[in-house]
Order: sequence, then C-alpha cells, then structure tokens
Amino acid sequence: MHKMKRGMLLGLMMVAMFLMAACQSEAPKTEAPAADATVQAVSFPLTLTDASGKEMTFDKAAESVVSLSPSTTEMVFALGKGSLLKGRTKYCDYPEEALSVPSVGSIMEPNIEAIVASKPDVVFISGMFSDEVKAKMEGLGLKVFDISSHDTFDGVYTALDNVGQILSAKEASDKLVADMKATVAEVQEKVKGAEAKSAYYVVGYGESGDYTAGKGTFIDQMITMAGGVNAAGDVEGWSYSLEKLIEKNPDYMICRNNGDDKKGISAANGYKDLTAVKEGRLVEIDSDLLDIQGPRSAEGVRMLAEILHPELFK
Repeated sequence: MHKMKRGMLLGLMMVAMFLMAACQSEAPKTEAPAADATVQAVSFPLTLTDASGKEMTFDKAAESVVSLSPSTTEMVFALGKGSLLKGRTKYCDYPEEALSVPSVGSIMEPNIEAIVASKPDVVFISGMFSDEVKAKMEGLGLKVFDISSHDTFDGVYTALDNVGQILSAKEASDKLVADMKATVAEVQEKVKGAEAKSAYYVVGYGESGDYTAGKGTFIDQMITMAGGVNAAGDVEGWSYSLEKLIEKNPDYMICRNNGDDKKGISAANGYKDLTAVKEGRLVEIDSDLLDIQGPRSAEGVRMLAEILHPELFK
C-alpha cells in the first residue's frame, strides 16, 4: 500500500476514534521496570477482559490469528508469532514479512467470508471498527478480541500483555513492554529540566482543512513525554485553524515522511511563513511511529525527543 494513502487513512481513523471515544486519559508517568521482574507463566483455560469490557475465555493458546489492525499485526510479529497470522488488512504492511500474509480486505470493510475460511482461533481488532461487522463475525462463531489502547501508553502495554498471553508468548511480551518502558524512562530522564519546545504535528493542511493532534490524543502525550509542548494543546480533537497556528508559531513543525508533505507544507499558504518552516525546523518523521499505537511507540517518543532536543542526543 502506498505510504501516503495509508498515512491518510490512519489520520482519518485517528480523527474518527477521538470523536467516538468516551473519555481520554492524561499521559502517564513511565518508570523503568525492576531488573528482577518475574515472568508469570500463562495457564489455560485463560480468561481475559478485552478493551471493550467483554470477558473472553481461551481453552488453549491461539494457533491461528487474523489481525484487522496494523498495530496488532506489528504486535504479533514483534512477539515472534508472525507464523500464526492467517489474515491481515491491506494496510498492515509492517514488518515486511506481513506482506506475505493473505489480505482479508480493509479495516472498515473486511472480507468476512475469507476470515471465516481461514478458521482463526481469534480475530484481533482495535481502534475504529464497526460494531455491526463485529457482531456479524461473532454471530458466525468467531472469537473477536478488542486490543484498543484507548490512547494511552498503559493501554499499549496492556494490549501487548493480552496478545502475549493469548499467543502463549508472555515472556516475549513482558520483555517488549519492559524495553518500551525503559526507552521512555531514558528519554524522560534526558529531557528532564530542559526547556520545553513547542511542536505541531501536521495531519492535514491546505484545501482539505487543517488537522493535527489536539489535547488528550496519543500524539499529544508523546510530544509531552519527549520534552515538548503540543502547540495544539489548546483544543481537543483533530481540527485546528490556520489562524491559530500562525499565532502560535511553534518552534518545530513535524510532518509525515511520505515524500509529498514536506514539499507541500513548505509552499502552503500560511505554513510557508512560519518561522520553523523558514528556518529549517520542518522535520519529517516516520509517521508509523506516531500514528500506530504499538511496539514502536516508545521509539516514536525517542525520535520526537531527538527532534526537539538534538543537543541532548549527540
């Protein structure tokens, strides 16, 4: 899938998820894990409660999986269980090995017949997913487990833990969560006491409207963790005004590295006159590190911190 189209979809999904969310949480303080943390073995039958609040029992470890979310697909591979994936959405393109897994359609319109035919022990969903489609799959006897993070790092850690338990890969999930927490803690220690730099993440601009990550979003939390201040922290949701952006004139403008955004923003009305753009502080970033709430989110915090405080990461 072309990176630009995929990034646009994820941006639209984030906008919709915010509008549908019942509540948002403040960015959690993250501390490094204890070095002697003990890994608890998983025993079956296993009963877990998914992100929607539904309790689900697994008689044995899942041996076949369908993932209807890029974040879940990344989790499954990160836990060393990619061979169990029997289906993924056409937007699940990381890691590269995921492309060899059969596509079962899009996130919003999955091919239910293809999913049923793959005979999965569990179907993982997250983020914006149709309740109607979920009910239809459950009516066909599919076990559908929601691993949404609810826009918090603790939610990502819980999702990884749940996937690890279901796939009998808890040792791997515990290590991954510990590594993520350690990365975030290391970054926060480095930026501690540093002057916070304001940053604006460009989700949309120009004729299509001005969109960014507002207060309470996952990206807002990441910017704060990285020692920054979200320039759009004065609004909730994703819609912003060009007038406000010009008034804020943030220290840094951050955009997706899809090959088109930086060039377009540099020439866009209002954006081209921002100090950050004129002085070379319009910076590209791998948008997956910010847009996808999963195993690479801690690396996204590090990348943001390196952008905002380059002097601390020499």
